[in-house]
Amino acid sequence: MAFHSCGLLLCLLSTLPYRTSYHFQPPKNWINDPNGPMIYKGIYHLFYQYNPLGAVWGNIVWAHATSTDLVNWRHHNHAIWPSQPSDINGCWSGSATILPSGKPIILYTGVDKENHQVQNYAVPKNLTDPFLVEWVKPPKNPLMAPTSMNQINSSSFRDPTTAWLGPDGRWRVIVGNKRNRRGIAILYRSKDFLNWKQAKQPLHSAKDTGMWECPDFFPVSISSPNGLDTSMIGSTVKHVLKLSLDDTKHDYYTIGTYNYQKDVYIPDKASIDNDSGLRYDYGKFYASKTFFDNEKGRRVLWGWINESSSITEDISKGWSGVQAVPRTIWLDKSGKQLVQWPAEEVEQLRMNRVDSRNKVLRGGSTLEVTGITAAQADVEISFEALDLAKAEVMDPSSTDPQVMCSEMGASVKGKVGPFGLLVLASKGLQEYTAVFFRIFKGKNKYVVLMCSDQSRSSLNEENDKTTYGAFVDLNPVHEKISLRSMIDHSIVESFGGRGKSCISARVYPTLAIDDGAFLHAFNYGSESIRISRLSAWSMNEAQIM
Repeated sequence: MAFHSCGLLLCLLSTLPYRTSYHFQPPKNWINDPNGPMIYKGIYHLFYQYNPLGAVWGNIVWAHATSTDLVNWRHHNHAIWPSQPSDINGCWSGSATILPSGKPIILYTGVDKENHQVQNYAVPKNLTDPFLVEWVKPPKNPLMAPTSMNQINSSSFRDPTTAWLGPDGRWRVIVGNKRNRRGIAILYRSKDFLNWKQAKQPLHSAKDTGMWECPDFFPVSISSPNGLDTSMIGSTVKHVLKLSLDDTKHDYYTIGTYNYQKDVYIPDKASIDNDSGLRYDYGKFYASKTFFDNEKGRRVLWGWINESSSITEDISKGWSGVQAVPRTIWLDKSGKQLVQWPAEEVEQLRMNRVDSRNKVLRGGSTLEVTGITAAQADVEISFEALDLAKAEVMDPSSTDPQVMCSEMGASVKGKVGPFGLLVLASKGLQEYTAVFFRIFKGKNKYVVLMCSDQSRSSLNEENDKTTYGAFVDLNPVHEKISLRSMIDHSIVESFGGRGKSCISARVYPTLAIDDGAFLHAFNYGSESIRISRLSAWSMNEAQIM
């Protein structure tokens, strides 16, 4: 079970206008959740949910690719596929844990012959192979299962996390679950990683959140952007619990305290513990998974970006789904939120740099950015508002940034904003995706709104062109308003405020394709905006074989 070299069909697929050039995706078919990312003997591993038979969900196996730089990837045989009674109806998501001996173990959800969700494990066949091309499923599976005694819902019991080792020498792992509308992180403990016992109480739960998919639980340093081993605890550490909500397809997280004596997680009072709380990404980004990169001392985040096209279009394309650019993630110095930034290795693909400094954009004006391949680019830009006193007063009832962005798209003129970038724009601006900011006067502070407006991204009305929005926690009096947008044919990944707010979008222009795509900075507010710095690069193509 493997990928094969590019035949005529696959080579044709790779030239289609919506195929990405530096985002991770296989040659064809459906992909979804990133699974078990890790680094082993200097090699990065990414497993992911994959349908080898088509461009829609089904027939799920764990596909496997490796890299030395998180950018260029080589596929291997599928690592895990249905072969035991405990996973014969599907090998769903899970995580990898590196034992103190250096041995990796995968925990994953299997769907058994009765269609119950159970937790299994797999180990490498040959630990001397840094590419770990063969995996073995011991006969002890499953390790964790619903029973009449534990009363676990067998249709909502999935996606084990990376395990962590407590001071008492016992391993812990959580599995996503729900009871009625309460989301639950079921906690298990083990002395040997093979015999697991369910704890009497969950690590955490929250009402009215529905099924918790793909939970992720990890420590972050309160004093450094460096990543931490998943088992780290202490007074200089906070913990993050990320949950993927099956009901809304949003990844939200809280920051809080892990009481390891009681094995419970308590979110900080400032962390909203539901779908209206903090999110990794306010656009298309789901089923995310982090891992600790011990060689570079960082925590790396992967996330699945699904399509906005119809199933019919996906089948016609022959593929569906990509992985977001890998991101480094750490705790903001405020301690209130996480910050994300594309992994530094991505910058090796940059070429043909163009720069601009101190350009004033008057109200209603645009500035074309030339000299790059606008359909395949990386852009960093910083803005300064020249007269914040003219900012509009924010309606106190406006609390949902996505609603605000939907009602005030890029074409709705304001005072200080909208200003930002028009990406994947056609020559006459019949098509464009607008990533922009607006500044409002709030109560005792200015409020910065970031939007990704897809409403004019394509003349094809069959696509989902939802507009996304997020607030950015910065003070425009003292800070420049920065934006980085990574543009890759049908993806726009944007990072506002140096990664404090992120929005990913899928778009499928009919005119703004390849050489027909253009890039502009714009200001459609009445007040002038200064571009203090703009740097843009064409992006080379990653090698994904």
